[in-house]
Amino acid sequence: MVDLRAKPFYLNDAQIDWVEKTISSMSVEEKIGQLFITLLASADDRKPENISKLLEKYHVGGVRYHNAPPADIRDMAECLQKTSRIPLLIASNCEAGGNGGMTGGTAVACGAALSAIGKEESVYKMAKVCAAEADAVGCNWNFAPIVDLPYNWRNTIVNLRAYNEDPNDVIRFAKSFFKAMREFGIATCIKHFPGDGTEENDQHLIMGVNDLSPEEWDKTFGKVYKALIDEGVMTIMAGHIALPKYSKKLDPSLKDEDIRPATLAPELIQKLLREKLGYNGLVVTDASHMIGMFGATVPRSQQVPSAIAAGCDMFLFFNDKDEDFQYMMDGYKKGIISEERLSDALHRIIGLKAAIGLPKKQRAGSLVPSEKNLSVVGCAEHKKIARDLAAEFVTLVKDRDHYLPMTPEKYKNIKLIYIGADDMVIAGTKLPSNNEDVIKNIVKALESRGFAVDFEPMKVKGKCEEFKKKYDAVLLVLNVSGFAQFNTMRVKWDMPAKQPWYFSEVPTFAVSLSFTNMLIDVPMARCYINSYMSHSEAIEATVDKMTGKAPFTGKFRENVFCGRWDTRF
Repeated sequence: MVDLRAKPFYLNDAQIDWVEKTISSMSVEEKIGQLFITLLASADDRKPENISKLLEKYHVGGVRYHNAPPADIRDMAECLQKTSRIPLLIASNCEAGGNGGMTGGTAVACGAALSAIGKEESVYKMAKVCAAEADAVGCNWNFAPIVDLPYNWRNTIVNLRAYNEDPNDVIRFAKSFFKAMREFGIATCIKHFPGDGTEENDQHLIMGVNDLSPEEWDKTFGKVYKALIDEGVMTIMAGHIALPKYSKKLDPSLKDEDIRPATLAPELIQKLLREKLGYNGLVVTDASHMIGMFGATVPRSQQVPSAIAAGCDMFLFFNDKDEDFQYMMDGYKKGIISEERLSDALHRIIGLKAAIGLPKKQRAGSLVPSEKNLSVVGCAEHKKIARDLAAEFVTLVKDRDHYLPMTPEKYKNIKLIYIGADDMVIAGTKLPSNNEDVIKNIVKALESRGFAVDFEPMKVKGKCEEFKKKYDAVLLVLNVSGFAQFNTMRVKWDMPAKQPWYFSEVPTFAVSLSFTNMLIDVPMARCYINSYMSHSEAIEATVDKMTGKAPFTGKFRENVFCGRWDTRF
C-alpha cells in the first residue's frame, strides 16, 4: 500500500479523499488508461476532435508531445485539460532550457556546461528558465534533471546532459534544479535509473548495461539516488539499463539470460529502489519505443504489462494505441499485473496529481496559465541568463603553443571549417539540424571583430604553401550531435579536404559546440575549447574569450582527454 501522507506526496486528508474517490469512480478501462503517457507527435494529433477521441477511448494519465510553437502547445494543453475528467500530467523535456518544451524556447546551458561553472546558483537560474517557460505552455511535469554519471568518455548520450562524474556535485546541482521547479509547482523526474554513463551504448538502439558491482554502485549512483529520494524527488524514470551484478545479488536465482533492464526488473524497482533506498514516489519507464526495452528479447505483448508488474507506475508512449492498450488490459486480466500492483500504481499517479495541486487548479479553471504568460518564452531576461552563463561556462582545455589570443592583427584571414550534425527523422518527422544558423552566427561573430572569414568548401586539398599564404589560421568548429543513429557519436569528415591535415600547416583553433570528447578525433589540436552549446550566446562568448576580450573561466573534467596520452599535448 502506498502511504500518500509520506514523502514525496505529503497529502492531507482532503487530498487523500479526492484520490480515493477518483480511483473508485474509474472503470477498469479508465484505470488501465491512467497507466499510459501518450505522445502527441503532430499538429493533427493536437486537433481538438482528435484529443477528444483519444481521451474518450484510451483515458490516458499523461501526455508528452513533439515540440511546436508555444501558443500551439498551450492550446493543446488547454484542450487536453478541459476535455479530460481527471486532470492530466503534461510533461516537458526541459533539461537545458525552455527549448526542451517548445520551439522558440530559450536554450540556456546543459549539465556539462553548468558543471564547468560549478555553482548551484547557475543551475537554479537555468532551471528557473525551464520552469517558467514549461509552465507558460501548460506543463506540470518535467523529465529532468539528468543525474547520470558520465564515467565513460565514449558515452555521448549523457556526455553533455549529465553534470559530471562526482556524486556530490550531482546531488547539489539536482537539488538546485528541484528548487526552481517547485516554485512553479512542476514535478521533477530524475533519470535514468539505475544509471547511465558507465558504457557507450545508446538505449535507443540496444539495452544499456551498468556493470558496476553493488559496492561500487552504492557509493556512486546509489549515493545520488538515496540523497535525492531523501530530498523528496517526486518521480524517477527507469531506464532501459540493466544492473546485472546487483540484480544477481538481490535475486540469486537469476542467470545471465534472465537479466532485464530496470524497466522490466522487479528486483531493481521493488527491492533496490523501493525497499533499500526507501522510494515511495512514482516510477515512469523511459520511452517504450526504444530498442533497449526490446534488447531484453521480450515481445511487446509481454513488455507492456511486465513493466507495470515489475514496479513501474506509468508506461511512456504507445507503439500502436489499440494494441498496447489491449496488451495492458490482457496483462491485468491474466494476473501479470496484480490487483495490488495496479492499485499502487494508480495511487501514485493520482496521488502525484493531487500533490502538485491539479485538482485545486481544475476547480479554479487554472490548470493552464493565461495566454499572456507566453510572453516569458524567449524573453529578454531569459536570453540574458543564457548570455551570462555562457560567459562563465566556455572552457579552454589546452593551448599548448600559445596561439591565443586570436586577434585580427595576428590572424586576419581565417579559414572556417565546420563539421555539423546530420538531419534526423523522428516519428516520421524530419528534424533538421541547426547547422545553417550556427554557421551564420560564427561568421557574424568573427567578421564583426575584424576577421576576414572564408567558408567556401574545399573540394581538394591543394598546395600546402598556397594554403599558408592565403590563411593565417584555421578555425575548426565541431558541432557533432545526435542520438538513435549510432551508439556513440564521432566526427564524420564529410569531405577529404576537411580532414585535419592543416593542423601542421597553420595555427588551428578547434572548438566543440557540443560533445566534450571531441579530442579523440583531433588529438593533434594544440588549442582546443569546449563551448557545450551552439546557441548564439555561446558562440559570442567563445569568440570574446578567444580574442582576449574576456578570460576563460570554465573548468573541464578529466575525461575530456578520452583516456589517452596524445590528447594532452
